[in-house]
Amino acid sequence: MALLNRLKDLRGERDLTQAALADLVGVSRKTINTVENGVFVPSTILALKLARALGCTVEAIFSLEEE
Repeated sequence: MALLNRLKDLRGERDLTQAALADLVGVSRKTINTVENGVFVPSTILALKLARALGCTVEAIFSLEEE
């Protein structure tokens, strides 16, 4: 299974830069970049913080792709 995410799309819909979202959740801009590009799988805590900052559920950001 692969973890898919809509982080970049959701961030863009809210006119947030990677740096602005990073500031909201307390991580670096590089962390946001690596999550968006599927290089880094966030912890549950970070996923929940991202969902809170974007005003959506974790499931709206992340989903599993069946192989």
